[in-house]
Amino acid sequence: MSLTPEEWGIVELSLRVGLWGTLCSLPLAYAAAWLLARRRFPGKSLLDALLHLPLVLPPVVVGFALLVLFGTQGAIGKLLHDWFHFTFAFRWTGAALAAGVMGFPLLVRAIRQALEASDTKLEQAAQTLGAGPWLTFLTVTLPLTATGALHGFVLAFARALGEFGATITFVSNIPGQTQTLPLAIYTATQVPDGDAMVWRLCAISVVLAVATLIVSEVLIRFGHRKALGHDG
Repeated sequence: MSLTPEEWGIVELSLRVGLWGTLCSLPLAYAAAWLLARRRFPGKSLLDALLHLPLVLPPVVVGFALLVLFGTQGAIGKLLHDWFHFTFAFRWTGAALAAGVMGFPLLVRAIRQALEASDTKLEQAAQTLGAGPWLTFLTVTLPLTATGALHGFVLAFARALGEFGATITFVSNIPGQTQTLPLAIYTATQVPDGDAMVWRLCAISVVLAVATLIVSEVLIRFGHRKALGHDG
């Protein structure tokens, strides 16, 4: 069951894609969650629905939308290429973008729940003592919601590791660039004598999935204990 150097490269690429995709989406997720949890405005329900679309849409549809927006001839992708000589197309950064988008709703939901469960009186007290909005966020809001944000991060990262449809539609299946674990498993099932590779990569996928679920459960229990201790 030992992995070949090629397979270790696939695992490393998958972890890099999932980590960067989730990390880069974290600030936007915090902003969206804060907006939904702390503000009332026209169209709030519509925004909430749009943010959660990746959970219910076929991943291929999400991948096609990313291709239209961020492809080399896309509305945003062409500007990035012309102005900054940067492209998502056929690169691991594109796979990270797809992974981040697919895990984004899970991250927003977890942070929003943490914000709604936090005591806003502590934030008001900090502002009364002279703290500005950013200082209040960094010293009060962020610590109060850290466990929920970490829980969401783990779930989004797990979703990113399993992403297939949006990635293959947006940036194709290129070994060494965009071929993450799910894509490599799919490729191995299409070639003769690929069963051994499929079993090895499936085993690694299961190990990573179980590990992320265990971490998520630990964070949930820690959050519950912390809440009970605070309430007491």
